[in-house]
Amino acid sequence: MAELIKLAEPNQSGSMSLEQAMAVRRSRRHFLPKSLTLEQIGQLAWAAQGQDAGSRYRTAPSAGATYPLELFVVTDEGISRYLPAKHSLEKLTGQDLRAALASAAWGQEFIQAAPLTLVFAAQFSRTTGRYGQRGVRYVYMEAGHAAQNVHLQAEALGLGSVAVGAFDDAGVSKVLSLPDYLEPLYMVAVGYCREKEY
Repeated sequence: MAELIKLAEPNQSGSMSLEQAMAVRRSRRHFLPKSLTLEQIGQLAWAAQGQDAGSRYRTAPSAGATYPLELFVVTDEGISRYLPAKHSLEKLTGQDLRAALASAAWGQEFIQAAPLTLVFAAQFSRTTGRYGQRGVRYVYMEAGHAAQNVHLQAEALGLGSVAVGAFDDAGVSKVLSLPDYLEPLYMVAVGYCREKEY
């Protein structure tokens, strides 16, 4: 049975306004070798796909509330899957696979250096089952909504982030041991950054 890591309740009243987070958000790739806390990781996962207790709705909009996205958390302590309904991480492996993930992203070294990379994968059939072929674009839209939440949350936490779309799908799927029905769509690397980037 997979290890389940319960996350702290997400903070819903941060010290930075939404407007400030939007104003300072930039792509940041030079990460310091400093790990994130489990609380920070939980806050970022919640921003991406959080679900309030007793509600099926999440922090990012989804066409018809079909929620095709699955969120994977990659750190030096391994890979976990975020479980929105439980606000928990399901530990999949304890092996540090950041170097392999960077290799699958065509050698983008900052992915190996980042203390956290969030990987969004999608089960398209959840959405196309309702909307047909048009559902494909809805899934991509949703990934963008969720990732932007992460970027803004990172800034609010005093962290930097960068969007990653350049990667080999099969390579990322192999690193994460994704089942055939899940396709990787988007990655966001997050961490503390060198002061000069701000």
